[in-house]
Amino acid sequence: MANVRVAVDVGGTFTDVCIFDEETQKMRVTKVPSTPHDPMIAVMSGVKRAEINLADVSLFSHGTTVATNALITRKFPSAAMVTTKGFRDVIEIRDGTKDDLWDAYNDVSGPYIRRRDRFEVSERVDFSGKVITPLDEQAARTLAALLRKRGVSTIAVCFINSYANPGNEIRMREILEEELPGATVSTSAEILPEIFEHDRFNTAVSNAVLAPLVTGYVDRLAEQLKDGGYTGDLLLLHSGGGSMTPRMVKRYPVRLAASGIAAGAIAAKHVAQQCGYENAVGLDMGGTSTDIALVSGGELRITKEWQVEYGHPIVFPSIEVLTIGAGGGSLAHIDIAGSLRNGPQSAGAAPGPACYGTGGDQPTNCDANVTLNRLGTSLAGGAKTLDRELSREAINRVIAGPLGMEEAEAAHAVLQVANANMADAVRLISIRRGYDPRDFALIAFGGAGALHGAEVARELNIPTVVVPANPGVTSALGCLLVDIRHDLSAMFTGLASETDPAAVEAQFAALEKEATARLRHEGVSDENAVLQREISMRYAGQWRSLSVRIGSGRGALEAAIETFHQEHEREFAFRQDDQPVEIYQLLLSAIGKTPKPAFVPATELSSDPGSPASVREVYFGETGWVTTPVYDRDRLPAGATFDGPAIVDQLDSTTVVPPRTTAEIDGWGNIRIHMHDLPSTKES
Repeated sequence: MANVRVAVDVGGTFTDVCIFDEETQKMRVTKVPSTPHDPMIAVMSGVKRAEINLADVSLFSHGTTVATNALITRKFPSAAMVTTKGFRDVIEIRDGTKDDLWDAYNDVSGPYIRRRDRFEVSERVDFSGKVITPLDEQAARTLAALLRKRGVSTIAVCFINSYANPGNEIRMREILEEELPGATVSTSAEILPEIFEHDRFNTAVSNAVLAPLVTGYVDRLAEQLKDGGYTGDLLLLHSGGGSMTPRMVKRYPVRLAASGIAAGAIAAKHVAQQCGYENAVGLDMGGTSTDIALVSGGELRITKEWQVEYGHPIVFPSIEVLTIGAGGGSLAHIDIAGSLRNGPQSAGAAPGPACYGTGGDQPTNCDANVTLNRLGTSLAGGAKTLDRELSREAINRVIAGPLGMEEAEAAHAVLQVANANMADAVRLISIRRGYDPRDFALIAFGGAGALHGAEVARELNIPTVVVPANPGVTSALGCLLVDIRHDLSAMFTGLASETDPAAVEAQFAALEKEATARLRHEGVSDENAVLQREISMRYAGQWRSLSVRIGSGRGALEAAIETFHQEHEREFAFRQDDQPVEIYQLLLSAIGKTPKPAFVPATELSSDPGSPASVREVYFGETGWVTTPVYDRDRLPAGATFDGPAIVDQLDSTTVVPPRTTAEIDGWGNIRIHMHDLPSTKES
């Protein structure tokens, strides 16, 4: 009987595998180097290394970077866009904004589909959904013949105002499917039935260019798993914090554009709740970047304003994660002004940090940690051996020599800059949203998060750091904790005071009918289906809207308006109760509950950490070189406490417990690091 659950998360440097045995309630992990040219090779290599019998697997969940990497590298199949006459350049004109307002030479990158591959046809629908000009079907067939001649394999159909009436888009899709058998067609009204044409068009275009790539990868992986004996559905994590089966991935591949990032945020929420923290900041530091997520009141923040590249929005609900170029492989360098910088450039998996000995000769955060003896000379259980002399040479040649610094001082400065960058990012996602990071715990994970977590927390005056039991594969754990999820929406504009609540209820009922159909299509039983409503509102005259939960029945709309006032005050520091409130959009989340691992805390506790596995000289900024105990995490009992400085080694990560802290191992195997000597009041 299948009783093993497997989750695989593909990162830029390593691919992480998490295996949970339902019978023994035990978890084990492994890591293998990622294979960027074909991520499936690393996935199957991880399955093999973990000695997983796929016939014993009841659930296989996967966070993938295939869609994200495709959008970054722009290695797309031949694609085209068909739009209403006069709207060919909407995705190039965009909204007129720039990532850096003051840099006149920093242009936004071009659209995913070039202008010569964007075509117009005659049709027009007005704002109310009335057909002004029917689709010119003869012109549509002529265009289809041209696309066939060009060998186009995927097409985005983006008609103006199709959110109000998708009839012309649907007919255009039918013609294209008739004339171009085998081609993939994405219509903007199906992908994103929302009013703003740039957001809707670009989301549909992203869906179209990703469709053949993502579908091909998912199909190949599903076939490999099936050949190995796996009989269930492959579940793929999507940006909204849920999962999809391959059947739905084929319709909405763009939802995988932030797949792996979401996994870490979900895991951070789980660990925070496990430890009793309703408020937490997730710090997921990998080899290439750091992903930061905020958990407030036990919930992750959701955003609809995100993109892989600036200027190319993907307007699906996504867990709000701030990503910066600060990872173990981030390059330290001196800029033209003579200042020390860290990232965003990265050594990646190839050539890797200098200490890898695989061709990299520039110093990285990994090299700085190795130079200071915070990181040992073995990674991933011996899968990677690090050369400390190569790290020292790179630090001295690129940083210490030019700046006239001692070796250890230079390496420590590299880490200080990296920590300051991460602390600034935490401030952006917390203070900018009206939250005080001092009211939060910091969940530090990823391959490098536990190395830096305590010092980032001290920078922010955060009192407690939690390092999960397996920090290097925590994102993979997140893949085991998600449900199947779909997000639906419908435009519904008008003043709340003039809106009939029955009309709102009818529109939600229509969305729920579609949501239920989707869940049933993915094999979710009605008793495992959960539907959650939200309503997006704004003060009359505003452009941006704010989404809040809404119930059903009498009084639901009135209660949602009061919730909107409260949330507006928290988010923007003011409320206007005498200002009319306008409804903008109705939103529905359809959740299909899946079985979750049951984690049981240890009942036998011991405060004695035992003897360290070894000791070594480790450099800390405030104390210099200190003889420091190195503990084997697998041998630390639940309940163990010890003061810093200390190092905790394990297969998937290394934890630094700096001076002026105390660490304890809780019942779930998390390391909780408590900071000493923090300011006692917020005013300080």
